[in-house]
Amino acid sequence: MTAPVAVVLAAGKSTRMKSAVPKVLHEVCGRPMIEYVLDAAREAGASRIVVIVGHGAEQVRQALSKYPDVEFALQAEQKGTGHAVMMCEENLRDHDGPVWILTGDAPLMRSESFASLLENYRATNAACVIGTATTAANFGLGRIIRDAAGQFERIVEEKDASPEEKAIQEINVGCYVFDCRALFQALTELRPDNRQGELYLTDCAAILKRQGRTVVASCTMDIAEALGVNTRAQLAEVNRVMQQAALQRFMAEGVTIVAPEQTWIDPRAQIGADTIIYPFTTIEGAAVIGSHCRIGPQAYIGPAGKLSDGTRIGPGERVGEVSS
Repeated sequence: MTAPVAVVLAAGKSTRMKSAVPKVLHEVCGRPMIEYVLDAAREAGASRIVVIVGHGAEQVRQALSKYPDVEFALQAEQKGTGHAVMMCEENLRDHDGPVWILTGDAPLMRSESFASLLENYRATNAACVIGTATTAANFGLGRIIRDAAGQFERIVEEKDASPEEKAIQEINVGCYVFDCRALFQALTELRPDNRQGELYLTDCAAILKRQGRTVVASCTMDIAEALGVNTRAQLAEVNRVMQQAALQRFMAEGVTIVAPEQTWIDPRAQIGADTIIYPFTTIEGAAVIGSHCRIGPQAYIGPAGKLSDGTRIGPGERVGEVSS
């Protein structure tokens, strides 16, 4: 069984973020947001990862150069998501199997969801499986159009949707599994017949459907996974969601966090059971903290911090800082 390849779209600008930094390099809980997407793809079984770069291409290449399983394709001009995927045809010329198409600005995507889409793809012998979710807060998101029998028909983008279509609550989350060869054949039929004048990847699904191929809209994803980042406010929201999940995990593992709303802990940190974290404490990076420690209040543990069992870090103390 051919292992899947992950293609990650990362060519977009930071226009709405008012930033010279490529959007996918903005940090969520201490890491560039695209790294979470790469991790999830690896955990789900990706054999290779192709990152499509464009705006700030060299910055993205440099940031990800430490990963030997990552290769790049360049989208020199931004002409839509379909055009972006066209740019990696050479990378995938010898691949005959499934391809995940993912977005680099959705760091809350989970490996379990990617694996579920792949399982659906294999079970149905589909040419395309689309990850979907339902939400009343659907503004700006692509709607899933189904026929009278409930089967997938097409995806319509917000700017192209009729009032009736805008009322649909099943939305395109932005991750797919395609059969590689079917994908690139469908890409040749894309036309910029939309208000944006772009080549939409989403149109490939309808093209494959018209060809008689199996296309599945799999409404199995959590709406939180659809939280992409286009603005600073959305970046803050994704940070909040991920930080809350990290704190919940630490507490479930036996760590006391006296005031979670007043504490910041990097998800990569390791903290032993029965350690107590007092308010206004910050723990960054892959710090390692033993069990039965007491940290804070107002303490700082940096990425180089390594605290043995029973350590006491008092109010305002700083340890483990990394010089820049």
